Amino acid sequence: MPDDAGARRRNGIGLGILLALVCAAALLIALPDDDREGGGTCTARTFTSWAAEKPLTDEFARYGDDASRNDDWTGGDGTHSVRLPDGRLLWLFSDTYLGQVYAPPNPVGESYAWRDVSTPLVRNSAVVMSESGRLESTLAAPVFPDPAPQQWRWPVAARVEPRSPGSSEQVVRVLLWTRTAGQAPWIYGVPTATEVATLSLPDLRVEGITTILDQRSVEDPARRVLFGTTAVDEGDWTYVFGGDDAQATSQPASKAYVARVPRGGLADPGAWEYWDGERWTVRAAPRPVLGDGQLTGVGSAFSVVRDDGTYVLFTMATGAAGLTTVTSYWACSPTGPWHGPTRSFSPELPQGEVAAYNPQVHAELSDDDRVVLSYDVNWLDATGTSAQANLSRNVSLYRPRFVTLRLGSAR
Repeated sequence: MPDDAGARRRNGIGLGILLALVCAAALLIALPDDDREGGGTCTARTFTSWAAEKPLTDEFARYGDDASRNDDWTGGDGTHSVRLPDGRLLWLFSDTYLGQVYAPPNPVGESYAWRDVSTPLVRNSAVVMSESGRLESTLAAPVFPDPAPQQWRWPVAARVEPRSPGSSEQVVRVLLWTRTAGQAPWIYGVPTATEVATLSLPDLRVEGITTILDQRSVEDPARRVLFGTTAVDEGDWTYVFGGDDAQATSQPASKAYVARVPRGGLADPGAWEYWDGERWTVRAAPRPVLGDGQLTGVGSAFSVVRDDGTYVLFTMATGAAGLTTVTSYWACSPTGPWHGPTRSFSPELPQGEVAAYNPQVHAELSDDDRVVLSYDVNWLDATGTSAQANLSRNVSLYRPRFVTLRLGSAR
């Protein structure tokens, strides 16, 4: 489940005062910047307000609490979405609970719907929402099979593309993160490879999976880069962002990277180009575009949207604030330079020792006036038996929440 390590365990460093100073300085120096991709200019952008998107949050609660089936989605993280040609919305999740949910009271007398503590996790799932916004069905899970023993796949960004260049037939391409079981600090798996799956339309059947970037030859797992946490279409290109796993070690932040693919070419490894710090190259030696590993940087899952010519990035804040606080950066180009962090906000969280992570923009639900963003919620210590018990006795803890953001000038 794509995650910010700080949302999974208490390893953040208290940098609140320094972070506040950095934010203030960033706002003072946020000036129009040249766009490396086109020579244009843009202006500093961030969100100007935010509000809970309760109807969408409630729809996932309704679907997850429905006890009429025992093989559908009841909770998950790694929330991504893609609009299908027939108007349906496909929601993709990483580690997922399926099975029966029981009405309250739960075994300890609390007024929460609950699941049996022995309910297993599947490594990925997909849920179909109707064009009207009602969740209707769960695909047979896991959708993307494990590539090998002790390995698994987490789905991230997705696009509808032509089956081949110039084809009128469309398919869904889903970017996947492959991870391998490891020892501490790699308790959520060692980064292994970026892959792309092809799903048929309209039946959403997996036709094949292609390896895009194998990272096993990179000796230090903290320097391995997985792409696909977010993607932005602009002109003839799809820009695909990724991150390293530095947060799994002692660093309070990971670094962001970017690749690009001609639009419609996600499943072609030879079409991918990586930003090496100076130019785009087919040689897979990406260099970070954002992050110093301390005061600036990203969680291992973040999101980017283009607004009024400016790229705006949303991520969990660095340090201890990363357990509760979403912050933003802006740039005139996907390759940067990125400015910020600018403004931050702390979304609503349920009671208990919980944390937010994986802020994701859902362009399919956004428009010119608003941006819809989800964030995942989990128990702070998500690896122990107490975490399993807490997620089971209150099924609402391990589900996405949604907010609406209004974007505007950062000054």
